[in-house]
Amino acid sequence: MESPKKRVWITGGRGLIGNYLAETAWMWAPGFAVNALTRAEVDLCDFSEVKKLFSQFKPDAVIHCAALSKSPACQANPILARKLNVEVTRMLADLCSEVPFLFFSTDLVFDGKKGDYTEEDPVNPVSIYAETKVEAERVVLANPKHTVVRTSLNGGVSLSGDRGFNEEIRMAWRMGRTLDLFVDEFRCPIPAEVTARAVWELIHANRPGLYHLAGREKLSRFDIGMLLADRWPDLNPRIDAGTLKAYHGAPRSPDTSLNCAKLQKIIKFQLPGLRQWLMEHPKSVF
Repeated sequence: MESPKKRVWITGGRGLIGNYLAETAWMWAPGFAVNALTRAEVDLCDFSEVKKLFSQFKPDAVIHCAALSKSPACQANPILARKLNVEVTRMLADLCSEVPFLFFSTDLVFDGKKGDYTEEDPVNPVSIYAETKVEAERVVLANPKHTVVRTSLNGGVSLSGDRGFNEEIRMAWRMGRTLDLFVDEFRCPIPAEVTARAVWELIHANRPGLYHLAGREKLSRFDIGMLLADRWPDLNPRIDAGTLKAYHGAPRSPDTSLNCAKLQKIIKFQLPGLRQWLMEHPKSVF
């Protein structure tokens, strides 16, 4: 007799990573019955409604992707950012006190002064968004059954068409804009479908804790733009090489590249760099 599937909630089901997790579950998590929650189904800020649904459905695990993730929006409304990124996370973590709970955080918890950050490096957020993620991380990691995954720029095809870093760049070029991309700001971009596969493998491994999950290759914003420009010549892409030295605005972290060696020892495949992945997937709509 086939054993019943474990019930998994995914918050932010219409977001980039949440949707990839839901769409790849049949492949990487066939033992799970996935419910990708959307804002239309439940307002996560309505704590009483969320608690009622949790009591009804009794999920065996929760993957928390939903967040106010755009840094300018967080800077403009820190009260809302804290409610969505910290208080909602606290509520869900409390509900999941006896079951696995996985929370998505960001490479931007670091100030970017050194790069190649490991899980043991001290955090030093320079933005409201990053501050809320650091606070939420502490809430989640207070429970030894729970997991924090810090990731970097994720790309792919989202339901709304504007969640992946590649989609933002593509939209700008379609509008005829010239992008000013920094040559001295570095991230480790990763396709969201790779992130999803790694997360499902981590959940199967049942190894809670803090992990870094990002692409294997450190690239500047300018490098990323050039890779996508080569992929989409039909958009007549235009790029200017900018520099943080000439930038005036909200604080930015120059090098938040992540060392993913801890996670790499657990998952069964090699995390790719963006350049490698693009070469191996020439026909992808990425």
